[in-house]
Amino acid sequence: MAAGGEEGPTAAEPEAGAAEEPEVQEPRTFKDLGVTDVLCEACDQLGWKMPTKIQVEAIPVALQGRDIIGLAETGSGKTGAFALPILQALLETPQRLFALVLTPTRELAFQISEQFEALGSSIGVHSTVIVGGIDTMSQSLALAKKPHVIIATPGRLVDHLENTKGFNLRALKFLVMDEADRILNMDFETEVDKILKVIPRDRKTFLFSATMTKKVQKLQRAALKNPVKCAVSSKYQTVEKLQQYYIFIPSKFKDSYLVYILNELAGNSFMIFCSTCNNTQRTALLLRNLGFTAIPLHGQMSQNKRLGSLNKFKAKARSILLATDVASRGLDIPHVDVVINFDIPTHSKDYIHRVGRTARAGRSGKSITFVTQYDVELFQRIEHLIGKKLPAFPMQEEEVMILTERVAEAQRFARMEMREQGEKKRSRNDDDDTEEAIGVRNKVAGGKKKKRKA
Repeated sequence: MAAGGEEGPTAAEPEAGAAEEPEVQEPRTFKDLGVTDVLCEACDQLGWKMPTKIQVEAIPVALQGRDIIGLAETGSGKTGAFALPILQALLETPQRLFALVLTPTRELAFQISEQFEALGSSIGVHSTVIVGGIDTMSQSLALAKKPHVIIATPGRLVDHLENTKGFNLRALKFLVMDEADRILNMDFETEVDKILKVIPRDRKTFLFSATMTKKVQKLQRAALKNPVKCAVSSKYQTVEKLQQYYIFIPSKFKDSYLVYILNELAGNSFMIFCSTCNNTQRTALLLRNLGFTAIPLHGQMSQNKRLGSLNKFKAKARSILLATDVASRGLDIPHVDVVINFDIPTHSKDYIHRVGRTARAGRSGKSITFVTQYDVELFQRIEHLIGKKLPAFPMQEEEVMILTERVAEAQRFARMEMREQGEKKRSRNDDDDTEEAIGVRNKVAGGKKKKRKA
């Protein structure tokens, strides 16, 4: 079995792998991969019936004690590919401060922590999340209890390594860098260097990345010893079950087209990507004024509100999540039916990550990209990257135009609220997630009189 795991990763040619698919697919269960019984039961309870491709490639090699570079698209089961070998090693040699997982965003850190807790609950594993936006004192107390696994964003971890008395990672056995390309793109290079200097050289390192950039290769040379490459997607690709469309529209009618599509596809859950925090907030207010259950998620919201938004959407209490790219990677929101690129991504690779929020784990899904007269070149780059021409989403133009008057009214209220929120924020430095947005319904009813007086 071990030899089979070894062979897959080193035979890097995807074509050869594709031809041998039937033979390679022998391991059908986690037990076949060498995962111990108690962890197989935990996988079963989580509903993980069969290992994903990246898990089939990575777990046997990791269990042999090798360093790993895992290249896998978003939604491919990477967390399980590194969590299971770490927990199995922890079972064999129990120790505090055993593993460190570095991630680029706070939400991803909480999500990985949930999976560690779920997989390790029966064996008493404790994990701690160390990210910005949360009180450092409570984090220092959590670190003093010496959890088995720390999941952290690089900046805040360095902060604790430098300032928290008695905390060090000198006994660390495992280092995981998840979404390594994103960690480095967000200019965490100096922090990662500092962390590498204070952890033991004699450790296992897993590097997971959706894309292989020059920075990631440099990091690989610095941090990994004789690694095995486990690549399950050699070129940028989107999932087969994803139906991708575009609509070409004049930019001044973007809001009306968005409302039309939300009405057309009513009953689905939507994730709508905007390019800025401001536009995310504005569009959430606009949709809310029109009676949609929309909720924003962006970097200017406090950490509690970001998690609150995510949980409401996960619990299906809200059917529309508006997000910036902070949410486009790694977040396992299981039930997104439709992804809408309201603002086209400036980096083509971000398109892959955004649309990766739907059609996860074998389900189907739709994505619709808005292309205005200013976005044609960016759209062509995306088509070139994914190697396919996208069809246009079928539209009834006249029906869109019927909506413009109602949308214009909602835009006006959204602008008024954005102004009021700005004033509120300046006066008491608070950020609003539009849940408590100021009496929108009352305004629609009675606001016109006020406006005349003003």
